[in-house]
Amino acid sequence: MLVLALVAAVLVAAALTERSAIYNAPELAPPSANATASSEAGEQAENLSRDTDLRLYDRIAERVADGENYYAVAVEEQRARDFPVRPGLAVRLPTLAFLTAAIGQWGLIVLAVIIVLGTLVAWHYRLRDVPGGPGRLRYVLLLLVIGTVSGLKPQYLALHEVWAGILIALSLGLYRPNKWIWAFLAGVLAVAIREHALPFLLLMSVLAWARGNRGEAAAWLGAVIVFGLLLALHLSQVAQYTGAADPVSPGWFALRGLGGWTANIVLSSPLQFLPGWLAAPLAVLPLLGWAGWRSWFGLTGFLLCLGYGVLFMIAGRDNNFYWALVVMPVWFVGYAFVPRALSSLWHSARGI
Repeated sequence: MLVLALVAAVLVAAALTERSAIYNAPELAPPSANATASSEAGEQAENLSRDTDLRLYDRIAERVADGENYYAVAVEEQRARDFPVRPGLAVRLPTLAFLTAAIGQWGLIVLAVIIVLGTLVAWHYRLRDVPGGPGRLRYVLLLLVIGTVSGLKPQYLALHEVWAGILIALSLGLYRPNKWIWAFLAGVLAVAIREHALPFLLLMSVLAWARGNRGEAAAWLGAVIVFGLLLALHLSQVAQYTGAADPVSPGWFALRGLGGWTANIVLSSPLQFLPGWLAAPLAVLPLLGWAGWRSWFGLTGFLLCLGYGVLFMIAGRDNNFYWALVVMPVWFVGYAFVPRALSSLWHSARGI
């Protein structure tokens, strides 16, 4: 009964703390969402986004394709748009720019389609071996598609979070306790594109250690350490082109609480079209399903979503809500197991 009451309390708290104020703020609409109710406002937000964030990434890739130095170009283009370039994390990792420069926009579209189709196939075969997976396979795959297409649009492929998200989903689908190398590579690619995928690598290392797979745990942890060194190199490269006169980005530690968590999920998904008081509880409900999926796969999904949820409570401003795209492809999968979890809690509360 206590657990059921706790779940109800969290859902009510989510409804009461939903951050509806940012729904109708065009200046806060990131390149990942049409966050307004009317089609006219949505079009305005999309055009604004293409003129700012997305256009920035497009232009950087164009100049890199012409042979210019990534760091010089990125700093120059961000300055030209009055975007902060300090600290160094305000400048994105160069991986996606190099990839875009190499294969172009149409190449990105083809690659994204291949990865998404590969992810669906990988999950199809993975779930056949997971307790509870085969019976809900069609629902899981449908929810996986819904979460993936939330940010997977041709005009948004310049977003680093989109790629990190689909690669994390691919990694989960490819993972096997004794055959983890392909999942490992997908995870490494995710963090190479966006450092926000780092918690996923740390989680996989911890879970591998808990299962007694010491070699695998060391590999995941080793990737984190290597990435830390490469990130330090990235920051040093940015520092060569910036100075004390450059504007500093506002802090990312905003401590927005539960409202920040639900706002990120809502505004990065189809939930944005629902009233805020309803969308916010629905944004956290998948965690109940993940928690009720009694398997290592379910535990991984639960800890992954919970971890990012806590991160969104602590870090990120309102206009950073597209960070949720890093975990969005797998987020709604938990819905497939919500009925089972609720039934289990109800029977437990009644002592059945």
